[in-house]
Amino acid sequence: MLERLRSGEGFVAALDQSGGSTPGALAAYGVEASAWANDEEMFDLVHEMRERVARALDERCVAAILFAATMDKTFEGRPAPAYLWAKQIVPLLKCDQGLAAEEDGCQRMKPIEGLEKTLARAKLLGIAGTKMRSRIAKADEAGIKAVVQQQFDVAKRICRCGLVPIIEPEVDAFIEDKGRAEEILLNALHEALHALAPGELVMLKLTLPEVEDLYASCVAHPNVVRVLALSGGLGRAAACARLKRQSGMVASFSRALCEGLRRDMDDGTFAAAFDVSCAQIYGASRYKETEEDGAAPVMYDDVAKHLGKD
Repeated sequence: MLERLRSGEGFVAALDQSGGSTPGALAAYGVEASAWANDEEMFDLVHEMRERVARALDERCVAAILFAATMDKTFEGRPAPAYLWAKQIVPLLKCDQGLAAEEDGCQRMKPIEGLEKTLARAKLLGIAGTKMRSRIAKADEAGIKAVVQQQFDVAKRICRCGLVPIIEPEVDAFIEDKGRAEEILLNALHEALHALAPGELVMLKLTLPEVEDLYASCVAHPNVVRVLALSGGLGRAAACARLKRQSGMVASFSRALCEGLRRDMDDGTFAAAFDVSCAQIYGASRYKETEEDGAAPVMYDDVAKHLGKD
């Protein structure tokens, strides 16, 4: 699974809509709020959508991030993680429990209750890694550093449990000082990555940056298994166009992946529409250059020197 995460060609499907984002995801899928009476019915409906998407995923998908409740559910009668891995799709788990109130222009994660217990169960079910999200809404150095510190503190706990954490300090894609926030974030990421032990492997999930290849040094860092890109509210075409300009980043889209899919589509129409989505995202996720193309591989030390970092 680690090798598939590290070098598999393709994208990561984000099927981890939480209670806050599920109504919007269902609305886009053509299911109005009147279709459910409570949270349990709402989550049953979104699971139906996820199962349909999971059936349609193929070798172009390297991994899929599941909502916490999904890892205990089934796809086509099989435990969801086992179903995915049978298709060579690495199952991952959203492990955070939501965002705390905004402080210094950022939202850190709420304390994750029972993390180690959850991770132990996840490993038994065949989960290989986790994802946790924070939010950056302002280019505030103190706030961004606090977000990154918390993310890496939790990531080290996850590494000790034998899983690969996805660190997601999401920069709001529509703030005015997004470029400056990303500069601060990059520096904070460098500092935290430098402090990792050799066996502490992480993945990063980052907002598509304003500056082309801003995160190249993260892609090349020896402790980083993969750098994922989130669409951040952009439509699929816009997100893919921006992703194509980032070497080494691959897509981990949610709304953009399911864009255009509707509950009332027959199976053939659904499969055809989803194939178009997968083809576009897969194409944008392929590396711009490879050694076979004659380009020298990017090494972390080379990038760090170029950026003036130790």
